[in-house]
Amino acid sequence: MTRRKTSTRVDGEITRQRILDAAGKLFAINGFAETTSKSIALEAGVDLASINYHFGSRNGLYQKVLAQAHSSIINIELLNNIAHSGQPAEKKLKAFIELLCNATRSGNEWQAQTLAREILAPTSNLAVLFNQELEPKLLIIRELLSEVTGIPIDAPQLAPCLLNVIAPCMVLLVAGQSVPGALQETANLPQQQLIEHMYHFALSGLLAMGEQYRLTHSSSS
Repeated sequence: MTRRKTSTRVDGEITRQRILDAAGKLFAINGFAETTSKSIALEAGVDLASINYHFGSRNGLYQKVLAQAHSSIINIELLNNIAHSGQPAEKKLKAFIELLCNATRSGNEWQAQTLAREILAPTSNLAVLFNQELEPKLLIIRELLSEVTGIPIDAPQLAPCLLNVIAPCMVLLVAGQSVPGALQETANLPQQQLIEHMYHFALSGLLAMGEQYRLTHSSSS
């Protein structure tokens, strides 16, 4: 009996992942609005009832696809490992930059495309993604950048620092190989060279912003 239950559970997980993979690819190509449950079931080789059984609805499935896509690019466990490594702030920053740069060459094409579609044409599901995936990760990253810059974690001046560090790698992830010119040239750099460039550029900017914050607030106090 135990063996049968275990086998059923494993089969269920395989089916669930097959649906997620099929849905992710279709959402990446066609977008949420144009991807039907029927087309997902056909692509995954399952019946429609399986989608509702595992995810409740097409919306539920889409939310799980977005969460899996984001987790494959920025994993919260890896972020926590960096944050609690006990290393100096600058080394933590380099490890974080390396994590982002590695994501640009991870082969997660449909994951990046699905996220890009949702960000450029947001649905009501974006709020769920933010609450479940983005917000906890952004808090960890803000703490790291606060440690590097000396800017308090709740200071509004830290928000553009976060954007300036993350945005270049996100642009490379979404469009690096597909857009000729500087993006494609950057995406084709040797991996270690790309990491070193992104790290030193980010570090210089963060240190400068930290100094500017201290000067501004020391003169106003």
